Amino acid sequence: MITKDVAEKILETYKQAWIKQDVAKILSIFTQDAEYKERAFEKPHKGHKGIASYWQDKVCDEQSNITFKLLNYYVIDNVLIAEWDASFDSNIKKHRTRIKEVAIMEIKEGKISSLREYWQSKKVD
Repeated sequence: MITKDVAEKILETYKQAWIKQDVAKILSIFTQDAEYKERAFEKPHKGHKGIASYWQDKVCDEQSNITFKLLNYYVIDNVLIAEWDASFDSNIKKHRTRIKEVAIMEIKEGKISSLREYWQSKKVD
């Protein structure tokens, strides 16, 4: 069972890593062999090397001026489910994007061993 402290530490670290675009910080909350699945029908990013490459490309290179608001989180045994609202400037599309997301995280020894994201985004006027 995940404690409230562990859940909140993981979520705060995730938030700070995204806002600060910090690859080392995001890796600090994943197990070495973790899987990060951004899209339901695509293969996951595997291990620290795969997650770091994804984070560098998707977060550090493509986004800027990131905001993040945790809306809710739930703990069920070793699973942490979180819902958040975020926005960022898309460096590729050249507009502001808002995203609402649910992440399902399997936790092993205080770190994420599997993360699956389900989200929808829209252009902000």
